[in-house]
Amino acid sequence: MFKPLHKLAPFALSLLVTACAVGPDYKAPQPVQVDSFSQAANSRFDAAAEQRFWAGFNDPILERLVERTLAGNLDLQTFLARYQGSEALLRGARRDRWPSLRAEGGASKQHLAEVERITPGQERVEQYSAGLVASWELDLYGRLARGVEASEAELQASAADFQALQVALTGQLASSYFSLRGQQQLLAVAEQNVALQQESLDIVSARLEAGRGTQFDQLRAQAELDSLRALVPQRKAAVQLSMHRLAVLTGQPPAALNALLSEAKPMPSVVAEIPVGTPADVLRRRPDIQAAERRLAAATARIGVATADLFPRFTLGGLLGSVAGNGSDLFSAGAESRSVTLGIDWTFLDVEGVRARIAAADARGAEGLAQYQQAVLSALEETENGLVNVRQSQRRSGWLQSASEAAEQAVEQARLRYEQGYIEYFEVLDAEQALTAVRSDLVQSRIESAVAMVSVYQAIAGAPAEESPALARR
Repeated sequence: MFKPLHKLAPFALSLLVTACAVGPDYKAPQPVQVDSFSQAANSRFDAAAEQRFWAGFNDPILERLVERTLAGNLDLQTFLARYQGSEALLRGARRDRWPSLRAEGGASKQHLAEVERITPGQERVEQYSAGLVASWELDLYGRLARGVEASEAELQASAADFQALQVALTGQLASSYFSLRGQQQLLAVAEQNVALQQESLDIVSARLEAGRGTQFDQLRAQAELDSLRALVPQRKAAVQLSMHRLAVLTGQPPAALNALLSEAKPMPSVVAEIPVGTPADVLRRRPDIQAAERRLAAATARIGVATADLFPRFTLGGLLGSVAGNGSDLFSAGAESRSVTLGIDWTFLDVEGVRARIAAADARGAEGLAQYQQAVLSALEETENGLVNVRQSQRRSGWLQSASEAAEQAVEQARLRYEQGYIEYFEVLDAEQALTAVRSDLVQSRIESAVAMVSVYQAIAGAPAEESPALARR
């Protein structure tokens, strides 16, 4: 069974020379060919300018919150740990391609029965051994190489997942921040509406005291005032909840940002057009597309891993050590022990099981391709939808601004005509209710415009693609 090393070495080298990797070689799929976005302006996307899109809103508080989120968000820490796990698996897969070396040693003493004694008086046998054992799987059919290829692709997918989460969290942080500012404006609007209705109640009460009004009008004005007052606590609660959401996104306790965010700030200005570039630019930048493509590559490599089981595995082993009946004789010239072995492992009787695993790997490859294609279509859809929402929300805000100005004038004229006795109070109340509604709708539309713009930047991956310091070191 044992052969001299100099006779096995040429055979092993010849096996390595003829080695090849079975299974399909990966080729990246061609994405959907779309020349341009139907809702986008024909302008080139400036990746450098849009990398930190939140800086364009000129809001120092927003920039500070984004930095805290990228540094302290716990979901990012979770993904970083997942990346480290993939990295460790890759190191293990690479190590499997090289010889393993381990040290062995032992000592034994055995008392012999009389029938076991070879020579008279031999009551016990002692044996001492020490040595180095080497083992090396000769990767003739690329099983280990394909495994490394799959692990590398999975590691790259994990890095892309990390960047995709950065994009998602940055967009969520910005959207939540704009929602907070909008909720603060809605609170201010609610308080303005209360003040407006209080003025109306005062007018009705004064007319009642002068004998020109009715108690019915006064009750209606009081009911409307109380209804508007009831909305104020709801708006205050929404402001608090928004601040809590922002704090947790930055990796802090819910009330940690109350002092920083309690002062109301205006909503950001919304740009007329966002230079998104071409669909090819977007697909090339989006990390979720990169992750799907890398997982497809990993699934393709695992087809080769499964296919390699159709062929035998060759393992080259060696032993260099010392065996002696006395501990003091270890490593002496006469105690030297060495051997070289070539092992063959071939489960040729389980061909159907191997083919079943190959078919399963093929199916996972087809699944990965479908997931990649779906990710591409979803990316294009998100971008188109975001552009539509930005454009239409801007138009809606414009009309609501005009409606708000007209409603304010209508309230002024209604009050004047009511005081002069030309109209009844229900007409004043109707004008005031229209004004309170359009004011709230205007703020909501501004929130929607800002959030829609953030969603476009997310869709085109106009968010941080840089790695965290811990990830960059790897």
